[in-house]
Amino acid sequence: MEATFLLYIMAGAVVGLAVGITGVGGGSLMTPFLLLFGFPPNVAIGTDLLYAAITKSGGIFSHQKQGNIQWDLVRRLAWGSIPAAIITSLALHYLFGDANEYSHILTFSLGIMLVFTSSVLFFRSRLKVENHKAGGLLSFAHRHTAPVTIVMGAILGVFVTLSSVGAGAIGAAILMTLYPALAARKVVGVDIAHAVPLTFIAGFAHLLLGNVDFVLLGSLLVGSLPAVVLGAKLSTKIPNNLLQPLLASILMVLGIKFVFF
Repeated sequence: MEATFLLYIMAGAVVGLAVGITGVGGGSLMTPFLLLFGFPPNVAIGTDLLYAAITKSGGIFSHQKQGNIQWDLVRRLAWGSIPAAIITSLALHYLFGDANEYSHILTFSLGIMLVFTSSVLFFRSRLKVENHKAGGLLSFAHRHTAPVTIVMGAILGVFVTLSSVGAGAIGAAILMTLYPALAARKVVGVDIAHAVPLTFIAGFAHLLLGNVDFVLLGSLLVGSLPAVVLGAKLSTKIPNNLLQPLLASILMVLGIKFVFF
């Protein structure tokens, strides 16, 4: 038991270090890690959602102090994502007898979100460039940003609840696409301010479904919280332009595995 506890702490430290260095969301790394350890998909996803809510919560205060959070944008995303997360959780509860019956939905959703997250990491630098050439659907979205933001928030809420992935990287991509004039620091601030309540509510719903392992959650937090700080310090010395594509490639491979195998 003690050796297992130490193993989970080490896993949390590895993910926390990667997050601190690259800024890649913990969910996209942590959930596949837990599945490799042999945890059922429902437990891996439920535990990771609460892990994400706790680890990101401190970011709200620091970004609020720096004036990086536009609460009107947070509310637009939340009007879609929070109800969607609750409805998705209720559907899992009432449409299936137990977690084994919906585990394939969770792993498939995880694969889809890992592929999307990987794609966002690869092409993030082109998002704002392409926005200046907006046409068709993108042009329509820019003319109707409020309702489109709510709809995109709802889609995000469904898939974050099913996979624990996407509240960070994909949430940021939505903001960068719909609000190209929004400063990068405000994209991050709005994204974190929205991700915390979304992952907390989705995680709490999974807790009610019996999908959270508190020993695992505590172990991951013990390892990851100091490692994130260390990773942030190391990030100035390690070339992020090499590590982030490597991580994106790993996420793409894992995503394809969960979708097709």
